[in-house]
Amino acid sequence: MVLTASTMLPLGTQAPDFHLPEVVSGKTISLASFADKKVLLVMFICRHCPFVKHIQDEITRLSEDYRTSDLAIAAISSNDAEKYPDDAPDSLKALAIEKGWQFPLCYDETQAIAKAYTAACTPDFFVFDAERKLVYRGQLDDSRPSNGKPVTGADLRAAIDAALVGQPVTIEQKPSIGCNIKWKAGNEPSYFG
Repeated sequence: MVLTASTMLPLGTQAPDFHLPEVVSGKTISLASFADKKVLLVMFICRHCPFVKHIQDEITRLSEDYRTSDLAIAAISSNDAEKYPDDAPDSLKALAIEKGWQFPLCYDETQAIAKAYTAACTPDFFVFDAERKLVYRGQLDDSRPSNGKPVTGADLRAAIDAALVGQPVTIEQKPSIGCNIKWKAGNEPSYFG
């Protein structure tokens, strides 16, 4: 396991569009799928990573807590499923069903979308405002699998809450820490170590 931090994409960056298959329904999901929502959270997650496993229940709570709000959530898995079969679409589908996730979980087979977002680790979080400009990128909270701190989602929730009411999100943002995205051989992006 290699500890990797978010790249901290510049604030104000326009959300890169994507057209990806959703693992449960098979439907194609894109930015336009969320046009009716004021704020968009894009999460790069996977199934096998211990950092994602550590926060899965908080992801579920967060999605439930904001279900009736103006927040849209999209999760994307970009790991090489050939080398990491737990992150293959069928396994991701089982995870989404098991956790009761009502947000789309998409599979980025080519890894092009992870590169477009400069995603580097799982988990990696990006919050975009109504104009789909980046207002937050970084960690869920200060909890890690071995540090004993509770999983609260405090940092991400504060960013979402501010964005939902049109208030500025603090520019003091801590990078997410997790496992590196499992790039296919020869597909590693230039921003990745």
